[in-house]
Amino acid sequence: MKKIAVLLTAMFLTINAFSQDFTYAAKQSVHSVVYIQCQYKQQATYYDDFFNNEFFNDEFFNFFGFQTPQNQQKPQTRINRTSGSGVIISKDGYIITNNHVVQDADSISVTLNDKREFTAKLIGNDPYADLAVLKIEANDLQPLTYGNSDSVELGQWVLAVGNPFNLTSTVTAGIVSAKARNIEILGGKSNKNTITSFIQTDAAMNPGNSGGALINTNGELIGINAAIASNTGSYSGYSFAIPVNIVKKVVSDLIKYGATQRASMGLVIQEVDARLANEKHLKDIKGIYVASVSKDGSGEKAGLKEGDIILKINGKEVNSNSEVNEIMTQLSPKDIAHLDILRGGNELTKDVTLLNANNTTDIIKNEPTNIASAVGVTLRDINNNEKQNYSLSKGLVVVKIEKNSPLSRNGIRIKEGFIITAIDGNINYNVKQATDYLSKKKGATTIEGFYPKDNRTYYFTVVL
Repeated sequence: MKKIAVLLTAMFLTINAFSQDFTYAAKQSVHSVVYIQCQYKQQATYYDDFFNNEFFNDEFFNFFGFQTPQNQQKPQTRINRTSGSGVIISKDGYIITNNHVVQDADSISVTLNDKREFTAKLIGNDPYADLAVLKIEANDLQPLTYGNSDSVELGQWVLAVGNPFNLTSTVTAGIVSAKARNIEILGGKSNKNTITSFIQTDAAMNPGNSGGALINTNGELIGINAAIASNTGSYSGYSFAIPVNIVKKVVSDLIKYGATQRASMGLVIQEVDARLANEKHLKDIKGIYVASVSKDGSGEKAGLKEGDIILKINGKEVNSNSEVNEIMTQLSPKDIAHLDILRGGNELTKDVTLLNANNTTDIIKNEPTNIASAVGVTLRDINNNEKQNYSLSKGLVVVKIEKNSPLSRNGIRIKEGFIITAIDGNINYNVKQATDYLSKKKGATTIEGFYPKDNRTYYFTVVL
């Protein structure tokens, strides 16, 4: 009888494990996830798609007086639309989404689950974290409660809530397949400052789920859905979410300062694997190896040295770069990171006062240092961190472009966030020099640069 009772108990527990009821979590979250539509205006010439090839640029057509749109210069406005998801985080209308959902949008519309529609304002965005904060003028909304992504366990049930393929209020279920997953989906020229630590799940997600919620069975937000692993662009097994503990930090900074306050230890680190352990004669394959220490950085000031092995940060074991990334992204300049390290076989502790990209603890705001008003563009100089990441001595970031700017007319659209590396071949411009030059320049001007999320170099010719 005892054996039968044990078997029945085991069967009951197994059946109960596979009959998890998700209705409570779904009810808690479905009214907190919104549908986002973005509109982009693009200046183009008539029949642009049809005539934009070598055939119609042949001298034969010019001889008989045919004029291609390039000759006619008759601009028309195209309207492009994209959509995604967002998560309400406050009763008065703050909403989280992915930066790639709303980046460069001319207008943003938010539709609630009860079908009310609002125009949204972009409060702040962080391309490196792929997060953005929107605000709508509404009250008594139903926000999602923040969970704790550090407590998420492998195999744990999770739900993805979003708007795939414009199918609003869609809920899918899966488990947590991996944590601190480094998929390197963000950034372009450099990924040193990008979020590289994701929650991996097999909950079904498709285009339109971006910016939506990953929740636990208590209905708490544990991540913002950001990407899928697919050769087709549609769901084929695995999806990835930005951990909510990172989201909370970035969102708080964007609301308070308009820019994420990133902390740095001033170290170049490397994962300890079998090859490195053999090369450096390390006893154990664990921890993070300090490959170099930046001069005047917080690590150097705390006494860290090349060859140290970081075992723990703030009590958490670290064995991968993505685990370090996840911890550091939650910290700010002025915070103290408690490090347990191994040096020459001896265990030590070091308290590191974290600094920002300029090796200070000051607040960095996303503000331009000057305005080239004559050409309708707001510029700022790249900061020290950007110089290091992109291996540049000088460079200009396009902060804002006015609608009537030559940089956004006649099919030329240099988007905000573009990093200018050269103007008419000159690579030595700072904001003041560029402003003076562009304000006086007349005629064709060549602008060279790249986007942080794009490995390609772009060349634009604009007429000032």
